[in-house]
Amino acid sequence: MSTDAEMETYGPAAIYLRKPEKERIEAQNTPFDAKTAYFVTDPDEMYVKGKVIKKEGGKVTVETVTGKTVTVKEDDIHPMNPPKFDKIEDMAMMTHLNEPSVLYNLKERFASWMIYTYSGLFCVVVNPYKWLPVYDSQVVVAYRGKKRIEAPPHIFSISDNAYQFMLTDRENQSVLITNFITILLKSSSLPPGSLEDQIIAANPLLEAYGNAKTVRNDNSSRFGKFIRIHFGSSGKLASADIETYLLEKSRVTFQLSAERSYHIFYQLMTGHKPELLEALLITTNPYDYPMISQGEITVKSINDVEEFIATDTAIDILGFSAEEKIAIYKLTGAVMHHGNMKFKQKQREEQAEPDGTEEADKIAYLMGLNSADMLKALCYPRVKVGNEMVTKGQTVPQVNNATMALCKSVYEKMFLWMVIRINEMLDTKQPRQFFIGVLDIAGFEIFDFNSLEQLCINFTNEKLQQFFNHHMFVLEQEEYKKEGIEWDFIDFGMDLAACIELIEKPMGIFSILEEESQFLQACVTM
Repeated sequence: MSTDAEMETYGPAAIYLRKPEKERIEAQNTPFDAKTAYFVTDPDEMYVKGKVIKKEGGKVTVETVTGKTVTVKEDDIHPMNPPKFDKIEDMAMMTHLNEPSVLYNLKERFASWMIYTYSGLFCVVVNPYKWLPVYDSQVVVAYRGKKRIEAPPHIFSISDNAYQFMLTDRENQSVLITNFITILLKSSSLPPGSLEDQIIAANPLLEAYGNAKTVRNDNSSRFGKFIRIHFGSSGKLASADIETYLLEKSRVTFQLSAERSYHIFYQLMTGHKPELLEALLITTNPYDYPMISQGEITVKSINDVEEFIATDTAIDILGFSAEEKIAIYKLTGAVMHHGNMKFKQKQREEQAEPDGTEEADKIAYLMGLNSADMLKALCYPRVKVGNEMVTKGQTVPQVNNATMALCKSVYEKMFLWMVIRINEMLDTKQPRQFFIGVLDIAGFEIFDFNSLEQLCINFTNEKLQQFFNHHMFVLEQEEYKKEGIEWDFIDFGMDLAACIELIEKPMGIFSILEEESQFLQACVTM
């Protein structure tokens, strides 16, 4: 464990990374009785610390630190670790690795703003919802070249070790983590240059168009991405490419009350670039656009002006032309206007017709279309019947649904086009030998109203979790058995396999949805 003098190399970040020597010494000298010190379940706090007073007939009487005396089942108490383990950096080192010990350790470290904690192979990060001074160049240098056990827990350590393992083992590396790309490039001993800048710039642009505030996260990825950073045989950066998955299109047209749509809409409406307001025919008031103001319109932890500057700068760094840049913004503005189009029912008919053309004219102007042709296509779409194309009438609800589907499709295709262009710009002709792959999957969430995309996201997360559990724990325990090690087999969460099978099996949920979607007027509630 580093001394206070050794921690000075980390500069002002030291207090956010490791507890001081004085606190460590005090913890080692704190009295502790392992026979009576236990966590006990609590209806309000989940777990509280306590002292066992009596055990009798499968029941335990505990005096809690809050002064209460409770009697619970033996299964409702969990042994505590000695004070020397308080705020421990690697929870795998605990004598008792149980749920309350893990939660208390994370809570106590977070109270000291030590947000990074190891748990064996994993690095657990608790979001502080504020910027901590632990990412400057001094900290980067302090972590560079150090083994994981030689430095406090940090994302820099994870990235630098991945880079060093790639060079020494001569093998590709993979990391499952969020917001990793900038950290990796800072840790890989690379000189500044246009390619590095472009790889870093891809992140704010994709976040602006692919991240949003959810109930649990102010900056949640609403799409999955796999980034490969390619290196030459000497470790020099060669190129990069990005694959994306499952953009949550429904967020463009619908948000829950505690959520927000994609960040880019609110960035554009900050008015930081007044010329864009005029070019996109938009205002600075999000409530003028009902489609993107169904939930919250501001986020306390996000400065939309600063983020817009980062987004706008990123587009330039990536090498988009001026024409491409304004086209991206115009399509974004056109998507916003889709929610303002109005339609009404013709007298004595079910057929829908435009209720004014002002918004349609704005959309057509921004997208380079003919307004009359666009409205005709929405109200009187042509569909293929057999070998012939026929014109089909539409009711008002049908036209509204078609309008929402159109703007979601425009947004998705624009997003995918941006990814293609980014990949073209990051593709160099330099020789590649190895890569570090970074998988950033969209966040697991359970909402009051869950879209099909969210089902797919949660399903993908759980499939990955099952794969991880199987390879990291189940197979490892089987190896113990083969080697004759005495070991009580532990179930590491394969209990959701039945749920996964229900979704993906033949005639499962996905199969039934696919079949239903082949028919007109298929029941959407099922």
